[in-house]
Amino acid sequence: MKTQNIRTLCLILSIVLYLLIGAAVFDALESDSESSKKKSLEQKLTELKKKYDFTEDDYREIERVVVQAEPHRAGRQWKFTGSFYFAITVITTIGYGHATPRTDAGKTFCMFYAVLGIPLTLVMFQSLGERINTLVRYLLRRAKQGLGLQKTEVSMGNMVLVGLLSCMSTLCIGAAAFSHFEGWTFFNAYYYCFITLTTIGFGDFVALFMYILVGLTVIGAFLNLVVLRFLTVSTEEPDGRPEAAAEERERQPKDMQGDREYVTYVTSCFSALHCVFYCQEMCRN
Repeated sequence: MKTQNIRTLCLILSIVLYLLIGAAVFDALESDSESSKKKSLEQKLTELKKKYDFTEDDYREIERVVVQAEPHRAGRQWKFTGSFYFAITVITTIGYGHATPRTDAGKTFCMFYAVLGIPLTLVMFQSLGERINTLVRYLLRRAKQGLGLQKTEVSMGNMVLVGLLSCMSTLCIGAAAFSHFEGWTFFNAYYYCFITLTTIGFGDFVALFMYILVGLTVIGAFLNLVVLRFLTVSTEEPDGRPEAAAEERERQPKDMQGDREYVTYVTSCFSALHCVFYCQEMCRN
C-alpha cells in the first residue's frame, strides 16, 4: 500500500512537472508570433478606420457579425449530414468546436447524448481493436509457420511493432492524401492527422469523418495492447512478480474479483480511446 501511494504521488508530480515544462516551451515558441500577429492586426484596424471612417463601436459590431458568420462559411451546419458529423465529434470526444448547439434544447440533448454515446463508443472501439489484434496475431503466426521458423509464438513485442507501424502508416497515408487534395504542406497535414486521431481536436483543421473512424480503429487496436500492458504492469507487486498480484486476487471473494475485472475493463476502454483520433477535410482560416 505504501509503495502504491508513493507511485501515485510520483505520477502526480510527474504530470505537474510535465505541464510546467510544456507551458514554458509553448510560451517560448508561440509568444513572439502571437505578439507580432496582434500588432499586425492592430495596424490593419487603424488603416481600415482611417479609410472608411468608422468608430470603435462600428468596428465592434462588424467584428461580432463576422465572428458569428464564420461557422457558416462552408454552408449550413445543421442539416442531416452536418448534424451526423457533429454527433461523431461528440461521441468520439474530438470536439472541434466548429459547430456547437445554440438552443437550450440542443444543449440539453447534447449532454445526455454524450453521457450514453461516449462510453458506448469507447467500448466499441476497444472491442474492435481486440478483434483486429486477434486477426493480426493469427496472420503473424501463419507467416512465421510459412517461413519455417521454430518459434511461431507471437510475442507482445511483435504485436506492438506491428501496431506502431500501422499507426505510423495511417498518419503518413492520411497526411499524404490531405497534402495532395487540400494543398497543405505535408507537415501541416501530418499535424492535422495527429491532432484529430489523438482526439485533441483544436478545430483549426476539421477532419473527414471516414478517416476519423478508420484511424481511430487502427490506433485503438494499438492502444489496446499498450494500455492493457500498462495496466498489467501497474497491478504487479513491488517485487515485479505478476504472480503475487494473481495470488492476491485468488484470496479475494468472487464478487470482489468480478468488480475488479469490470473496473479494469472499463478503465482500459476509457484510457484506450481517450488517446485516439485524427484526420482531414476542411481548413478554417
